[in-house]
This record gives sequence, C-alpha cells and structure tokens, in this order.
Amino acid sequence: MGGKREPGTPRVAPGALRGRAAGNAPVPLSLLELATVGEGVGPERALLDTVEAARVAEASGYHRLWVAEHHGLPGVASSSPAVLLAHLAAHTSRIRLGSGGVMLPNHAPLLIAEQFGTLEALAPGRIDLGLGRAPGTDGLTAAALRGTDRLREGAEDFPRQVAELVAFLDGDPPPVPGARPDARVHAVPGPVTGAVSRPPVWLLGSSGYSAELAGRLGLPFAFAHHFAARHTGPALELYRASFRPSALLDAPYAMIAVSALAGEDEGEVRRQVMTGALAMLRLRGGRPGPVPTPNEAEDHPYTPLEREVVESRLAEVVHGTPDAVREGLNALVAATGADELMITTMVHGARARLRGYALLARAYELPGAEGALPAEAGLRAPVPASAPPSIGG
Repeated sequence: MGGKREPGTPRVAPGALRGRAAGNAPVPLSLLELATVGEGVGPERALLDTVEAARVAEASGYHRLWVAEHHGLPGVASSSPAVLLAHLAAHTSRIRLGSGGVMLPNHAPLLIAEQFGTLEALAPGRIDLGLGRAPGTDGLTAAALRGTDRLREGAEDFPRQVAELVAFLDGDPPPVPGARPDARVHAVPGPVTGAVSRPPVWLLGSSGYSAELAGRLGLPFAFAHHFAARHTGPALELYRASFRPSALLDAPYAMIAVSALAGEDEGEVRRQVMTGALAMLRLRGGRPGPVPTPNEAEDHPYTPLEREVVESRLAEVVHGTPDAVREGLNALVAATGADELMITTMVHGARARLRGYALLARAYELPGAEGALPAEAGLRAPVPASAPPSIGG
C-alpha cells in the first residue's frame, strides 16, 4: 500500500508546477489544443492532427500541452480530455500534458480523481489537472451533462468540489454522508493503491472569481487572455494580492493563454486568423459550426457591426511573422508579469497551426526547434473515408 504520507505533505512531484524558460523566451512556452474541426474536416482528422501537434510541441521544445473540454461545438473535438490525454501520452515521452481544463461542475470529483490518477499512472510526472467552473457549452447541453437545470448551484459549489477532488487525490477523502465516521471512499488508482504522486491542480478562469480562489488556496492560476483580454490585468492582480503560500507554492505562479499565429507571409497569416474570427462571430451569434475555410472567411458578407467584432477579435490575436509574434508575446509578458505563456491557435487547417508552432519555437530558439518541422509540417495524409483512422505510431 505504500508508505503513509504525513498530513500536509504534498504528493506533487518537485518542479511539476513551475516551468523553466528555454532559448531566448522570457518565460516557459506551452500550447493549448482544441482538436479544431475545420469545414470539410472530420473529427478523426482533427484528433490525428492534435496527436501531431503534441509531437511537434515535444520536438520543438515547448514545456506543456493542454487540451480543453468543450461540448456541443461542431468545431471542437476535445469533449473528453482524459481520453484524449491518454492517447497523447502514448505518442509522446517528455512533454507535460494536461487539461485546460476539466469543467469540474460537469463531473463528480471522485470520477476526475480516478481519471487523472489513471493518467498519472500511465505517464508518471507528466500530467497536469487544470480545473474550470464554467460548463464549456450552452445551458441546454450543460443541463444534459449534469442531469439538472440548476446550473448556478453547481458553479457556486465549485470551492467545495475542488477541495473534495484534492482530498481524493491526496488520499484524505471526506467521510461518506450517513455512514460511520471512519468510512471512506478512495480514488483508485491513488494513494490507497500505493501511488506516490499525483498531478498538480491548477485553477483556470476568465474573471476574478477563480483568480481569488486560486490565490487563497495557494494554487497555480491560468487565465483565458485569448477570449477575455480586458480582464487579464485585474484578474492577475487579484490572484497575486489574495495569494497565500501553500505546501505546493511559496509564491504566485500565473500562466496566460493567448491566441497567436506565426507565418512567413503576413497576408496569408491574416487569411488564416480570419477563419477563427468568423468562427467566433458565429458562435457568439448562436450559430456554432466547423471553422470556415480562408476563402469562406474572405467572402463572407460582413455587416459593419460584424466587421467591427471581427477586427476587435483580430486585435487580440498576436499574428504576423515569427519575429513580430515573438515581439508581441514578449510585450504581453512585460505588461502582465505572466510566469508562463500558453499559445492557442484557431484556424481552419492544421498545417498553418502546426507550422506556426514550429516557426515560433525557432524564433525563440527553443531546444530542438531547428529540426522539428519539415516543409510540409509533418502532417500525415488524410485518412480515407472507407478506412478507420490509423492512430498508431
């Protein structure tokens, strides 16, 4: 069963929380993948491309790669982070992998503790558990996920859910309601089966709520700058002001997710990022779908208001030549004091996205970046419709 852990002693491996800057980057660089589904591209292709993204990220020298939990969105195939992470772990060997994040109110804390305990057993010391309190979808889909329409209560119960999940991960589960005081339910795999480490828990957010909670709990915090840029500064200030040292962290550690795309041709880069901007416009208008093609984004009959929304979106995406993107990201680090950057890219096809990852790694002189990406981005040929996808090595 393994040795007994002293109360208050963290089971997170030393160095698992804070990354190290590499090359000439001011902070560690990481990636957030959504398994983006483009128009005319099936989810099988999107998931294969995410595997390739993990390989490119590892070869290029990125610190970690996370996948998000979204539901009911035709343009996103990452509805099951734990399943996808298990597959990514089997196709990588060094890069940290995690959830960006698991939407905890959608799940029982015990279930998440078991899923990520399993992932930790499959890839020891490489798994992160990022938690959010939003549903990751619309209200109707959230009600179907949770089996209730009382969604606000689930969000307001988030601190208790986090505490319960951490207790399961640490082998200190709460008593079972109605059972004798010494009755306990344990997460398996976990400490009760001899596991000696567990994934570090992060809190994710796009407002001050999770920022303050992460600070009070002494947890690392990841902010969604890529869709809530105007709230980044206040949220990070609140996180740092409310931070209390814990057994895991003696000082705040804040990561921000930022939309970015690097490419050799500025005009082509703009064509690509326009596809993600139109996808977001449609999503906010209640018309979610696959990410449109560059031609579709160019030919769309934008109204003046839509054009304003799209240009506002593009202003928040750091895009251009690799050097220009590097300078833009460096300026963002200087302005926010972020301890780590997590880059995410929503465009129609994987080729531009993966090539952008590699070009940016080269601009920052990350270890391994020079040989990480051939001219054709290392993408595999599309899987024939009549055959199952080949996901193996």
